[in-house]
This record gives sequence, structure tokens and C-alpha cells, in this order.
Amino acid sequence: MLNYRKWLTLAAVFILALSLTGFAYAQDEATPESDDAFEEVVVTAQKKEQGLREVPSSVATLSDEKLDVITSGGQDIRLLSSRVPSLHVESSFGRTLPRFYIRGLGNTDFDLNASQPVSLVYDGVVLENPILKGFPIFDMERIEVLRGPQGTLFGRNTPAGIVKFESRKPKFETDGFGRVSYGNYGTMQFEGAAGGAVVEDMLAVRASFLYQSRQDWVTNTHTGEDDALGGYTDLAGRLQFLLTPSEDFSALLNVHLRDLDGTARLFRANIVEPGSNEIRDGFERDEIAVDGGNEQEVKEKGGVLTLNYAMGDLTLTAVSGYETGEIYSRGDIDGGLSADADVPFDSESADGIPDLTQITQEVRLASNYDGPMNFQAGFFYFDEDLEIETFNYVTDNTGETAGPQSGYARQTQDTSAWALFGTLDYQLSEKFKASGGLRYSDETKDFMAERTEEVYPTQGLIAPIEMSSDADFVSWDLNGLYTVNDDVNLYGRVARGFRAPSFQGRLLFGGEVTVGETEKITSYEVGTKARLGRKARANVSLFHYIMSDQQLTAVGGSSNVTRLLNADETVGMGFEAELEWLPASNLLVTIGTSYNKTEIKDEGLGVAPGGAAGLTVNDPELSPGIVSIDGNRLPNAPEWVFNATLRGSVAAGDAGEVFLFTDWAYRSEVSFFLYDSVEFTEDNLFEGGVRLGYATYDRMWEFAAFGRNITDNLTRTGGIDFNNLTGFVNEPRTFGVEVRRAF
Repeated sequence: MLNYRKWLTLAAVFILALSLTGFAYAQDEATPESDDAFEEVVVTAQKKEQGLREVPSSVATLSDEKLDVITSGGQDIRLLSSRVPSLHVESSFGRTLPRFYIRGLGNTDFDLNASQPVSLVYDGVVLENPILKGFPIFDMERIEVLRGPQGTLFGRNTPAGIVKFESRKPKFETDGFGRVSYGNYGTMQFEGAAGGAVVEDMLAVRASFLYQSRQDWVTNTHTGEDDALGGYTDLAGRLQFLLTPSEDFSALLNVHLRDLDGTARLFRANIVEPGSNEIRDGFERDEIAVDGGNEQEVKEKGGVLTLNYAMGDLTLTAVSGYETGEIYSRGDIDGGLSADADVPFDSESADGIPDLTQITQEVRLASNYDGPMNFQAGFFYFDEDLEIETFNYVTDNTGETAGPQSGYARQTQDTSAWALFGTLDYQLSEKFKASGGLRYSDETKDFMAERTEEVYPTQGLIAPIEMSSDADFVSWDLNGLYTVNDDVNLYGRVARGFRAPSFQGRLLFGGEVTVGETEKITSYEVGTKARLGRKARANVSLFHYIMSDQQLTAVGGSSNVTRLLNADETVGMGFEAELEWLPASNLLVTIGTSYNKTEIKDEGLGVAPGGAAGLTVNDPELSPGIVSIDGNRLPNAPEWVFNATLRGSVAAGDAGEVFLFTDWAYRSEVSFFLYDSVEFTEDNLFEGGVRLGYATYDRMWEFAAFGRNITDNLTRTGGIDFNNLTGFVNEPRTFGVEVRRAF
């Protein structure tokens, strides 16, 4: 059980001690001004530029060199996992369809219409479908992680938090960069951007692009083909135009695209021995024995138009977004050979989206009065048309992709949502500001699922099943920010959020559509943001939430049927702490950590565990074939996350420096499914990176060698449980060289 009183007391003492430490530093009037002092971190978490210490909620950022370093070596968006406290990211589709978790809240559902409690906002537009959430990271200004319920300031309502991407925008000064790297496995990355004025003080442009590729490097020992799998080519681009015909008006047009062609996730049959969660002896990451096909193609394109009009003390903002996407992803799901006694039957399937269209419109009005009161108010509209196809194939045992189709199911979903929201800030005194936000949301979904080709002769066809939902909800938040002094702020926040009903209708193997009813969350948070003298700053937050009717996904199981469930109650608590320290002008240290404790509370809720022979399930049985998940933690919710970076340099002549940057990320044990088992629990993941090179002081040139996962840590990042003890693993060690030129 969660001991809230103990943790609340410890965290309150810690926050008070940190605040007093900051207060003591602030009283040191003899501290000299120094170039070593930190610049204020600027964020847009509240849809206006603010110093991070002014935001009364838990926000983390990634920017500048740290972001450049962790994106070396061709990694996709999953590289963000554990890079900030309380954030976890994983995917069973490889370089696309990422699943985000904040403070333990996420969704393990791999369906292409799965809704997630974590929202992703890219350049002001909510990207809802999982394939849109995998859009690559390049030419980025910063990434912000907003923890806890959101929605009274912008975007859709989200109960767990937001990951917010802000790309670099056009400027009227000419600038740009080129960055090219080459590494092992034939890994290549080329990122670049250029921009400047087209018409002085009137029209500016910025073009950005990213090319990533890797050669096939995994041998299929079944077919005897060397370097048969594992490669990819990923291309993305962005073109932006900034029009400023007057001081009061600006228009920013952003068009972007992505084209990915490569290998889908590689599933590994019987990756652990029954009764163990340790990867079996003899496992080689660059070898696999599969008898099914593997391919993946993703295409995305879209546009964003952002208009800003200043009317004295008021600013009107309109953000219009249009996104489209397609995907086809096929894999050998059983991860092995049908001739293997430990792989009972073949499973080779594919998922596709032939058509996805998303339209969003947001309008906001914000004040900038000199007086104590200010406000923001807005309207949000979201419309999505989605078609999903699921295919089953007869494995031809050759490893080719030509196995005949044997089973087809289809889903369509039309979603329409709108909301009115607003926030009022009031400076009650010189030291205390209070804010309150309110949002009314309305969402409807029309869903259809059918099976027009059966996998098994006895299975039968399923005529179209049509369902719909219509939900509305009032969410809100209240917060207060107390300024102890110029260096220390304390804050508190209470927020209420929700997620609308969801449908799960993968009828390829199953025979019914399940519904996750509306989930609600109430979150409590307190924290401090402090500058500790001129050489350090720290943020600490403590949170506790209660979620009722949480939407949970029972993935797989012995019947290979995915179902949606609602838990009576889920509770969570924990803290986040982040420290930046500049002990010398040429040495910077950052440390972040979080603790998240989650617990499902529903005595009557059970799921079917996996069908793998020898699976060791620790949960008590509710009925034959069904085990209780009451008291279990949430899946893919590590209790501990830790990350650290160190950057040091020494002068190398008058023009530049030799630098070393190293970064490390750790997450503790996770369970892959709702039920608790020995085999589908993974102990931890600990990865480090390093970058060593030479840079000119003006940052115009940089030459570096880099390594990612430098210890070659081998860890499972997920599993499939219906057939055998299938799993998939993290990326191997990569290393290479890079040249960067800026202008």
C-alpha cells in the first residue's frame, strides 16, 4: 500500500530545506556578478514566454547542446525516455507509434486508434494519432514536458501531461547549420537548416531537413541471409514562412513531411527461460531466426498556420492545423519458427492506416495588462477521420514477404471534439499570485469494426459493428505561486482532468468491441523552483493523484485478444527533482530524478494472463483463467528514473576548446502487462552516451566523436505474451564521428 503520509512529510521537509537554502544564498549580497551565471530558462508552458520559475506547475525542458547530443547516432523519438524525470517512452512498432508515459500514466495499447493520456503538441498542433506522434526531432528550439492534467490554457484536455515540441522559427538575420555524421552499422545522419530575410522586416523563411539511415545489420539464421533486417531510411523536412507586415500582426506558415521506409520491430521468440526474467544465454542482438515477412512504411505530411494580432493590451492568436498520415507495418509476431516446439503456432500480421486526416483549430485571446489581473480564453476544435486495416498472413517459412493473406479486419473512427477554456491570474500581493482555469469539453466518436476475411475456417465473418459515444466534462485547475525572494518561488496546484471514452475493436482474432468509459483524475502538486546562488538552480515537485475509472488495456493474453477495461480507482504519488550546477566556467553538471508509485485498486478486476508455456504468474486467481490485478502497479511505470549529464572543456588555443559531454539515463524495474509475472518483468535499463570533440568558441565549427549506449547494455523494452515468451530489446551500442558547421 502507498504510505502517503510518510512521503508527504519527507517531501515537505525536502522542499522546505531547499527553499531555505535558496533563501540563504539570496541573502549573500557579496556574491559578485559573473559570466558564469545561468541564463533564465524560458518556456511557453502557459502560452506566453516566461521564466521557468514563474510557472506554477512541474515543467522540464530539453534544449541546446543536451538535445543535440542525445539525437546523435540516428535515434528516433524514443530517445526522450528517462531524459527528464517521470517520462517514459516505448514502442512495439520500432521507429513509429511511440507510447508516452508521465508519472506512470500511459497506454500499452498497440492499436492504431489507441487514445493516450499523454498529449503531444508539435509547433502548436495537437498530434493525436500514434503514427503522428513519431514525427522526428530536428532543428529544435526546445522540448518541454508538462506534468499533470492540462487543458485550461491550450490544446486538448489530457489527464497525464503534455510533451511539447517547439522548432526553431524563421528570423530576419541569416543563419543556419549543417550537421553530418557516420557511424557503425552504416548509420548516417544529415541534419541542416537555413533561413533569413526574403523581404527585410517583412518576410522571413527557414528550411529544415533531416535524413537518417542505417544498413540492415541483423542476420536471419533461418534463411541464412546475412544483414537481412534492421535497416531504415527516414526523411523529414520542414519549410516555414514568417510574414510581419506590421508591428501588430504576424503570420507563420509551417509545412512539413516525413517518409520512413525500413524494418518493423524485431520480435524475439522465447527471449527468456521460463521462471526467469534474464535474457537467455547465447542470445545475440545481431541474429534472429524468423520465418515471416517484415517491412514498414510511414508517410506523413501537414501544415500549420499561426496568426498573431496585437490589439493594445490584448493579443489574438489563431492556430490552424492539418495533418495526414499513412502506415503499413508487418512483422513475424511470434518471433520465431513454427517448427520450433516452443513456438506453438505461426503469427504473422500487419497493421495499416490507408487514410488518416486530422484538422485542428484553436483561437486564444490573452491580456497583458499592467494591473494585477490578466486572463486567457480560447476555443479548440478537433476533427479526425481514421481508417485502420489489420491483416493476417500464412507464414511461408521462407522469411520472404510473399506469404498469402488469410484474414482481414477493418475499423473506422470519426472523432469530433470542441472545447471552451479560460484562465484568470490575479496578483493578490507583491509576493503571491493565484490562478484558476476552467475548461468545458465535448467529444463524440462514431466507430465501426468488421471482419470480412476469417483467419480460421471456424472463426466466421463479423458484420459491421457500429458504436458511438458522446461525452462532455468540466475540467479545472487552481494554483498559487509565492515568491519568497528573487531566487526562490513556492507553488501549489490542484487540477482535474479527464479522457473521453475509447473503443477497442481489433476483430482479426477477437469477436467483440470493448469500450473504455470516461476516466477522471484529480491531481495535487506542490513544489519549489530555486536559484541557489549564481552557480546552481533546482526544481522539486511532489505530487499525488487519484484516477477513477482509468482506461486500461489488457493486451494479448492466452486468447490474443485485446480488451479495454475500467479500474475503479488508480492512485499514484511521487516526486521529481532537477539540479543544474556550474562549479566552474568550463564545467556543467545536471542531475534529475523521480519516484513514481502507482497502484490499481479494484478487487473485482481481472485479466487473462499470457498463454506461453511455463509462464510464472504471481497474481491470485479470480476465476479459471482470470487473475486479479488489484494492488498491481501500472504497466511500463518505473518507480525510479535517474538522468545526469556532465560537460567539461579545456582551452585549445585562442579560437576554441576541447570538450567532453557525457549523459546517462536509468529507469528501474517495469512490468510489461497488467498482470504480474516473473518472465514479463524487466529489472532496469541503464544507458550512457559520450561526445568528445573540438569546437570553436563562436560555435561555427564542431568536430566530434560520439557513442550511444556505450556500455552496450542489453535490456528488453517490451514483450508479447499470447504465444511464447517473446520480447524485444533496446538499441545496440552505436558510435561514429560528426561534423557541424553553423553560419
